[in-house]
Amino acid sequence: MIEVSELTKRYGGTTAVKDLSFTVRPGRVTGFLGPNGAGKSTTLRMILGLHEPTGGRVTVDGRPFRERPRGLRHVGALLDAHDVHGGRSATAQLTALAVANRIPRRRVAEVLREVGLAEAAGRRIAGFSLGMKQRLGIAAALLGDPPVLLFDEPLNGLDPEGVKWVRELFRRLAAEGRTVFVSSHLMSEMEHTADELIVIGRGELIAAESLTDFSARGTRPSVEVAAREASALRTFLTAEGAAVAGEGEHLSVTGLTPDRIGEIALAHGIPLRGLTGRTASLEDVFMQLTADSVQYAAGESR
Repeated sequence: MIEVSELTKRYGGTTAVKDLSFTVRPGRVTGFLGPNGAGKSTTLRMILGLHEPTGGRVTVDGRPFRERPRGLRHVGALLDAHDVHGGRSATAQLTALAVANRIPRRRVAEVLREVGLAEAAGRRIAGFSLGMKQRLGIAAALLGDPPVLLFDEPLNGLDPEGVKWVRELFRRLAAEGRTVFVSSHLMSEMEHTADELIVIGRGELIAAESLTDFSARGTRPSVEVAAREASALRTFLTAEGAAVAGEGEHLSVTGLTPDRIGEIALAHGIPLRGLTGRTASLEDVFMQLTADSVQYAAGESR
């Protein structure tokens, strides 16, 4: 379990993380979301003891990570797939980590097979694609068979088969009772992967809850309606308590179900050309809740 309490990190006059508190529990895949510059990578580095907090505390299974000898036995992490020695082979890279952390050398071949790199084990890493480097980084995280795993943007460079494999891997690791914490900007992928979400913006907590509860924070479901007599239909729908937006023949209706809208149109003899229900996606909700926390918004004047 990862416990973050009132964590703060300042760089000079810039506050990267401010009074951040949350808990990442075992047995679940927890997504870590936030706009660029939100403080996600800084937070991960403080969890791993790579950056010293300005204030607050973070522990892994009750202790600061820095206090744990042979760290890969306790926490596995992929922060930067490029942070490897390009002149080494995959086997040599993982063997060096295994020796430093007193991990049996047999684990090297085991994890390389698990991530699909067995046939590339003897190749120099400099010749690896980004997707292969991501798989190697995941192998390094799994090397010590740790109870806690952290991944920063693990899907970068992976093809669809690789994305599916990673999704299944995370679910299996969580099902084994491990703590799985995944930082990603791919909202659609979190919909298919995460059980819980931690969302931050400008270094501050926005949400810490289940995927279901977070999705429910969005605007109410709407219904897209197309009709030649849209103006008349708008009047009848409004009279039923619906909120209606849109122009011309196309309306966006909230407050009524598609079935009820169809019944009202039928009762007044208004033929419909289209009737489609729409619910907010995770990305829609994320954009709504982090709109005020985006550091570099496209289209802003300078």
